[in-house]
Amino acid sequence: MASHSDTLVVFFGATAGANGGKLGSDEREIILLVWQIVDLHEKKVGKLQRRLVKPDSLELTDQSKEETGLSVEELYKAEPLDKVLQQFQQSVSAELKALGRSSYTLCVDGPLIIRQALHPEVSKKNLVLPECFYSFVDVRKEFHKCCPNAGQKFDPYCKLVFESLADHKFSCFEAVKYKLESGACSKTEPVDSETVIRARGLPWQSSDQDIARFFKGLNIAKGGVALCLNAQGRRNGEALVRFINQEHRDLALERHKHHMGSRYIEVYKATGEEFLKIAGGTSNEVAQFLSKENQVIIRMRGLPFTASPQDVLTFLGADSPVTDASDGLLFVKYPDGRPTGDAFVLFSCEEYALNALKKHKQILGKRYIELFRSTAAEAQQVLNRYMSTPLISTLPSSSMVPMPVLATPPYLATGSTRDCVRLRGLPYTAAIEDILEFMGEHTIDIKPHGVHMVLNQQGRPSGDAFIQMRSADRAFMVAQKCHKKMMKDRYVEVFQCSTEEMSFVLMGGTLNRSGLSPPPCKLPCKSIIHLAESLHVPLMFQNISYVKEAVGGQQPSSRTATSAFVQGGAGGALPEPCKMTSSRPQMCMCLLKRSETDSMRVV
Repeated sequence: MASHSDTLVVFFGATAGANGGKLGSDEREIILLVWQIVDLHEKKVGKLQRRLVKPDSLELTDQSKEETGLSVEELYKAEPLDKVLQQFQQSVSAELKALGRSSYTLCVDGPLIIRQALHPEVSKKNLVLPECFYSFVDVRKEFHKCCPNAGQKFDPYCKLVFESLADHKFSCFEAVKYKLESGACSKTEPVDSETVIRARGLPWQSSDQDIARFFKGLNIAKGGVALCLNAQGRRNGEALVRFINQEHRDLALERHKHHMGSRYIEVYKATGEEFLKIAGGTSNEVAQFLSKENQVIIRMRGLPFTASPQDVLTFLGADSPVTDASDGLLFVKYPDGRPTGDAFVLFSCEEYALNALKKHKQILGKRYIELFRSTAAEAQQVLNRYMSTPLISTLPSSSMVPMPVLATPPYLATGSTRDCVRLRGLPYTAAIEDILEFMGEHTIDIKPHGVHMVLNQQGRPSGDAFIQMRSADRAFMVAQKCHKKMMKDRYVEVFQCSTEEMSFVLMGGTLNRSGLSPPPCKLPCKSIIHLAESLHVPLMFQNISYVKEAVGGQQPSSRTATSAFVQGGAGGALPEPCKMTSSRPQMCMCLLKRSETDSMRVV
């Protein structure tokens, strides 16, 4: 198809909605396809073939009725799109055979019928599109190359086509990519802002392939899909997409509020700088890992910190071999070399990747592992985030004199009254709004600022939360009514507990059915308040206008706890959750927003 041919097939179509320059912009289905063979050598045209197409939704706009002259009654008797495409192939093949020809060039008056109507609809309906629709000639462009001073209007009749192009050699064949090409992007690579869009409102589980399918018919640049991540490293429903040129970017903008499944997707202009911020990388290790072309990337999350490459290869099994064995694995680590529990895996084909995805939430060691599709841009983004995380040096031990430890602050007063509930097994993406929705009618019984999310040592949600209720009876009722109730795709366990138990867990201990387990503290710790005054406060709370007091906790064994509470003063805004090292080797302190008085707690 990509060479000059004396035989053209001129192709035209219309939809149930907008046509002309807005064809395909309203997501309406195709209702009419017209084609005709043009023999440039003999200067003859074949029979005009006109086929009505029955859409799934038998609704026509007034504009479509006026321009096509069609009615709903006529379309009701028509064939569906897949049948009409078969008729197209059969008709063209028969006429070519009669002419003694074996090939032809598909010609269209503008790319919209191919790029904005036919390819998207076929993709949504999971139909197979004939190969000829992946390469075509835009007669409008060819005409303006020959006659650059001609106006924008162009007579599409076939007679004018062969009169104008009888001796013309087609120089520019339009191509539609069969699939998305993966690849890495360097931060030094120039990216034209006129080729980038931002897609918003994506389902959280959507992959780069889903996004490429949404923009089917338009050519995305190699490695041109960058999924945006939130502070917890999870997808936030946005993506930056880079196209091969401005023309394709402009056509992508016409798909604003088109649907992906049941959700409509917003499409806006973006800049090259925004794309590079998400997709660009500087790590040679990542660049080498992603240098293998046409690989399917899978992200693994929740790996045991002791997991070795061989453990991962064994977990994936023989039915999903990793490209180049251990060289096809990329473990994500903190700057100090500690593993994060994330890894990226390369597979040479879709079949192996699908086999790997079947192991989603299977157990490795004592942990279940999450597997999902990923992209080169996401790998860059995750690596950039973790490798650039600053670690504050461990505190010097000299000239520090222990100071008295203060009592537990009044806003977290302990007590044996079981007026709290503990939620366990929350989705890691759950926010306070999700918890309130989960509580339903019991939300009115929650104390003001009584929802406490718990973070782990990496500063991510641990899946636990504590809620302070107005009374023990209300807490008992919540535990009875909400236990094992579903939140998103997970069931959540709800237990009644006391304020004392809640405080103990929030200070580093554990609460299980066998009772309370104190937090590990093998070495005597220096006074938290002294450390805070000497170094931590200037470093950790540099954005606070006034730090009222720092309070260390006491364990039942009278040893100084490894947790502390910092209460913000009047008007003192507190920082977002962060982490830093303590004076104990390999210990990490995470800040978690707490209850009244805008306090933060160190886990």
